[in-house]
Amino acid sequence: MVKTTPDGYTSVTPYLVVSDAAAALVFYAKAFGAVEHLRLAGPDGAIAHCEFKIGNAIMMMGSENLQMGFKSATTLGDSPVSFMIYTPDCDALHARALAAGATEVAPPADQFYGDRVGKVRCPFGVTWSLATHKEDLAQDEIVARMMKLYG
Repeated sequence: MVKTTPDGYTSVTPYLVVSDAAAALVFYAKAFGAVEHLRLAGPDGAIAHCEFKIGNAIMMMGSENLQMGFKSATTLGDSPVSFMIYTPDCDALHARALAAGATEVAPPADQFYGDRVGKVRCPFGVTWSLATHKEDLAQDEIVARMMKLYG
């Protein structure tokens, strides 16, 4: 019997639409260590669909196709969606992403919820939070820290 979710995938898989998926694959490999494992070119040669892995997460992506209604963050002017990458050293990954061409949204800093997080925007208009988990906290401690921070 065929599995309803293929091996290695989770029940929810992020799917990005970017202006140029081929260029995005190059950037994500350089910035985040992404490894491509599937590429399907459309009739125009642009990537219609591809799959890649960052850490243990599989992501899917395709190039913008306005005739199909697939619009990128660049075309839309922004995106309400962002991604978070957990890594052993968010400061190093943040620096790597900036060196690859990302722009800084926020430098890495310790957060009240126990993570150290920095944010970058990739050249394709997507914001990426780069995090290292530093403290295991109970929810009541997180709430207390948040209330102290925000009043």
